[in-house]
Amino acid sequence: MTSEAPRWYKSSYSDNGGACLEAADNFAATHGIVPIRDSKNPTGPQLAFPTAAFALFVASVKSRAAGIA
Repeated sequence: MTSEAPRWYKSSYSDNGGACLEAADNFAATHGIVPIRDSKNPTGPQLAFPTAAFALFVASVKSRAAGIA
């Protein structure tokens, strides 16, 4: 990635006993990626998704949660 440190966060809806993902959106505008990691293993591997793909994923999850899809 870059020398810039990711600023990790979990969704405010993530209160399910630790089975969460964390995202670092501070690379979205400057690098076009959104890194993702397992919140239970913060020193483990990370995946980086293109910003557009991550936005589509989030929109899909939101629409399913709202009963749209």
